[in-house]
Amino acid sequence: MQPRTLGTSGLQVSPLGLGCMGMSQSFGARPPREEMVDFLRAAVDRGVTFFDTAEVYGPFHNEELVGVALEPVRDQVVIATKFGFAFDEDDKQTGVSSRPEHIRAAVDGSLRRLRTESIDLLYQHRVDPSVPIEDVAGTVKELVEAGKVQHFGMSEAGAGTIRRAHAVHPVTALQSEYSLFWREPEDQVLPTLAELGIGFVPFSPLGRGFLTGQVTADSTFGEGDIRATLPRFEQEALQANLALVELVKAVAERKGATVGQVALAWLLAQQPWIVPIPGTRRLERLDENLGAADLELTAEDLAELDRASTSVQVQGERYPEAMARMIDR
Repeated sequence: MQPRTLGTSGLQVSPLGLGCMGMSQSFGARPPREEMVDFLRAAVDRGVTFFDTAEVYGPFHNEELVGVALEPVRDQVVIATKFGFAFDEDDKQTGVSSRPEHIRAAVDGSLRRLRTESIDLLYQHRVDPSVPIEDVAGTVKELVEAGKVQHFGMSEAGAGTIRRAHAVHPVTALQSEYSLFWREPEDQVLPTLAELGIGFVPFSPLGRGFLTGQVTADSTFGEGDIRATLPRFEQEALQANLALVELVKAVAERKGATVGQVALAWLLAQQPWIVPIPGTRRLERLDENLGAADLELTAEDLAELDRASTSVQVQGERYPEAMARMIDR
């Protein structure tokens, strides 16, 4: 796979990264650690060099897993992690926190769990409205100068906040949801990133499995599956939203590809500095996703997918209200 560079930062990664969250939470029972260690190393063998984790995933379990799995190949991979949440004495997440002292403590914990001397890409997981973004960027700048961090990233940040942070210390990448299922970043965020030379890392590029073609009108989501709490996956909304999958399926059949591969290839075709991070725990799904890097979509294919995406009004909010309040606009 030909590597991509995140913006003008010089940070090169595989064209598709791997979102690791689901190995620790949000999609049902947690798999045995040994299986996930083997899976992560198999991803490296297949050419994946970009791995996404966060202290809050688990919490802490995911960073520990990634650290153990990637320690033997540390010089071959780029590891991204995130700070930005506070925890109580029982390690329960209690809200956002980007106070400078919290950032420093979070980074020290991440370095220990990831078994590394420096974090390649450190994201602010969610914007903390109580802390000026200039203070956050300034703290990360100090950590970069100390060698604990190589690159600064943000997640779910609005255009104005990105500009203010970038003026203090260069932002290498923004991570937010983006797919044929959710195109809000196109309005203000993507033009801002293009102007400032910042890379874009879409999470949930397959709509949390929706754009794989595996979700049907009869699908149900069990205990521990985040989709059971998301308005888009409620029965009525789910049935309406499947119209988009059917339109993408028409392109997939013509290209001899899967729905998921077409959805990922569409993202890759938007800009050379976009690097999606689909998450999976299965080798067959990983191989399918990586096949998208070799799928060429013509201008006609892209135009058809654009029409399909804009013709279907996606039903249901992206997040429940409590989670939506954490999004910076």
